[in-house]
Amino acid sequence: MVIAPRIRGFICTTAHPVGCARQVHEQIEYVRRQPVLSGPKRVLVIGSSTGYGLATRIAAAFGAGAATLGVCFERPAEEGRTATAGWYNTAAFENEAGASGLYAKTVVGDAFSDDIKARVIEMIRADWGQVDLVVYSLASPRRLDPRTGQTWMSVIKPIGERFTSKTVDVQQSVVKEVSVEPATEEEVANTVAVMGGEDWALWMDAMRAAGVLSADVTTVAFSYIGPALTHSIYRDGTIGLAKNHLEQTARDLTARGMRAYVSVNKAVVTQSSSAIPVVPLYISLVFRVMKDKGLHEGCIEQMVRLLADRLYAPDGTPVDERGLIRLDEHEMRPDVQAAVAGLWRQVDTDNLADLADIDGYRGDFLRLFGFASQGVDYDQDVEAQVDLPSAL
Repeated sequence: MVIAPRIRGFICTTAHPVGCARQVHEQIEYVRRQPVLSGPKRVLVIGSSTGYGLATRIAAAFGAGAATLGVCFERPAEEGRTATAGWYNTAAFENEAGASGLYAKTVVGDAFSDDIKARVIEMIRADWGQVDLVVYSLASPRRLDPRTGQTWMSVIKPIGERFTSKTVDVQQSVVKEVSVEPATEEEVANTVAVMGGEDWALWMDAMRAAGVLSADVTTVAFSYIGPALTHSIYRDGTIGLAKNHLEQTARDLTARGMRAYVSVNKAVVTQSSSAIPVVPLYISLVFRVMKDKGLHEGCIEQMVRLLADRLYAPDGTPVDERGLIRLDEHEMRPDVQAAVAGLWRQVDTDNLADLADIDGYRGDFLRLFGFASQGVDYDQDVEAQVDLPSAL
């Protein structure tokens, strides 16, 4: 079938297997061009199929020669319907890892469930004995509690008062005003339950109880802080409270004898960030500034730095005053933020293409689903059904 992008709002309902494979290959080739990484040899990535989770898996495997076990909730192609991009990404990763003699298996299912936790623990025990690095990179809008049967749904809302600011319709290249009503107490609690650190702690405690964590195990989860102009909808909103809970979880895990960190990463285009009002416009502006200054990075560049210069740095892991790893230091440089603030005051529909990297944003969005990859003929018939070698 010939596969084209079908976009609805901030979601693309199709994915391209060849384009996804090309992008995975490009990330692998980037890692291969870097110095060999030291550090983890047995790595579990919970949320391994896209974005930072996928990039960490690639960096660990092809940079440090690590065996990797991934957990993701993706679906294969069906009649007349493509697989998810994460399915194609994972299949491409496993194929390249296998060709390089690297252990790579994936458990497909709900990472919040007790069943998936138990299956992963048994695989670690059978194949590795213990795990060295646990990466927690889940980005889900909902969570089913296996103990109570309750389903929590997260929301992206401010807290306390209505929020109004600029945003951009990426597909139409229109700058407009957006307003979001404040979250209720229930919505705040639900968002923390989905996006906070409770499930991360459940994973770590279950693995420790099963004896499959190495004595010097490291675990890391991902967060974002961003500039003041996004704080009302992000860091001071429902998501921000969930991230505060995630950071407290890292401190709690450390207090229980584990080496746990939260890495604050740079803004990148993801399905999650595309759904947050204001953020797509901010990202398109900061991309323009950072590219002009030669500071721009994607997921793979940051995850190589995370392993090489942070988690496994020769002199120990550098953190800020709150104990956070900061991979957003280039984005948050005063000169970068001052430039973005100036552009923010000026930007409108008429000058959007001149002031913002809206084409770069749109291209990154399409690449999330395997489109806009260089060297791929999108008019060619392709097989949508792609096997995931170790899907379990």
